[in-house]
Amino acid sequence: MAKDPYKLLGVPRTASDADIRKAYRALAKKLHPDVNPGNKVAETKFKEVTAAYNLLSDKDLRARYDSGQVDASGQQQNPFGAGGFGGFRRTGAGGPGGNDDMADLFSSLFGMNMGGMNPNRGGFGQTARRPKKGADIRYKLNLTFIEALKGGSKKVRMGDGKTLNVKIPVGVEDGVTLRLRGKGQAGVNGGAPGDAKVDISVGSHKYFSRDGNKLRLTLPISLEEAILGGKIKVPMPDGSVQLTLPPGTNSGKTFRLKGKGIKGGDLLVTTQIILKDPKNKDLKAWAEGESDGSSGKIRDKLL
Repeated sequence: MAKDPYKLLGVPRTASDADIRKAYRALAKKLHPDVNPGNKVAETKFKEVTAAYNLLSDKDLRARYDSGQVDASGQQQNPFGAGGFGGFRRTGAGGPGGNDDMADLFSSLFGMNMGGMNPNRGGFGQTARRPKKGADIRYKLNLTFIEALKGGSKKVRMGDGKTLNVKIPVGVEDGVTLRLRGKGQAGVNGGAPGDAKVDISVGSHKYFSRDGNKLRLTLPISLEEAILGGKIKVPMPDGSVQLTLPPGTNSGKTFRLKGKGIKGGDLLVTTQIILKDPKNKDLKAWAEGESDGSSGKIRDKLL
């Protein structure tokens, strides 16, 4: 006894024609014999879902199945009625469940000419000799944080020994996959080559980090710069920017430089005071001279 076509396609009885077609496309793409050579289980499942699609994509047959006039295989429930699964063959000249519809569907799925396809045989047979797209190849490319910010190009050696020149977009993010069309494995029987997919992994940086297109920088400044203020040059991957520090700038002070981040985003600069030589005698003498015993009070409101 044939299985419930709705269950085979994984759709409810209220599914629209578009839903049924979409469900079948997904299953056919996964179960087709060309994708699973030698896999008898997948071949059998493919035949079942194809038969289910043939029934449900024919409006007349579907209505008769829903009303109980035919069973899941398309056979008449009433022994005195004309019937059988031949119902879908009547529309073979281009009806909803006919060969033309199936040929269009498989052409979109696999890029193959499916002319002359017989739905009763599961939709395969001579497809192995038809053009087939080559397999994709994958590579993981590690970039430093600065390389990712600047962009450019890198030569990478793929797993099959092929060397490719990969163009890296400015500001590329960690986890992005770059697709190089036609740079994968060669096609079969004249089919198009597959693609090369390059997975980008971006390392961290001691001073820089990013939040979308916002670029954050922890900027080391000297004690003299913090006390006296002034204009300082900030090195950046694509040159430098100028930052004006007001006198008495503390560590943790953040300055926003509009448009100086990634792709027009902002640059957020947070200062961090660095003592160039903590053991400097003059600095020690200055600190002792400035001490009035009130240093601890700056932590009174810590809690």
